[in-house]
Amino acid sequence: MIRSGTRVTAVKKSSGVVRLYEWVQGGWRKVATGAAAVLALAMAYHVIFGQNGLTVYQQKRQETQVLAKQLQTLQHENDLMKGHVDRLQNDPNAIEHQAREELHYTRPGEVIYTLPPDPAAKNAAGQGSAASLR
Repeated sequence: MIRSGTRVTAVKKSSGVVRLYEWVQGGWRKVATGAAAVLALAMAYHVIFGQNGLTVYQQKRQETQVLAKQLQTLQHENDLMKGHVDRLQNDPNAIEHQAREELHYTRPGEVIYTLPPDPAAKNAAGQGSAASLR
């Protein structure tokens, strides 16, 4: 009987250990699952809002589109300027036109008439400055 009593005690002790072991295993699983979920959320936050995340990517993409449009505009303007330079280097009429426009050159016998500024435009400019002073 003593032996059977010891066995019962051993079984009771081992069942308590088994329960404790199962509880610890279940607790660790919960902790590990929670840690994995927190890690996944942290990674998702970093992917979206991080230094090179999706929001920064979208901003850079929009900036790239704006800069590409500016580049295209500047290239078009550059092409126009190259054409103008080419005409000034090779076309005597273009040189004459430029000299007449910028330097007010005339041919012998020509007279240039300069008209006074438009009074309506002068009044509008004067009223605009007076309104800004008030």
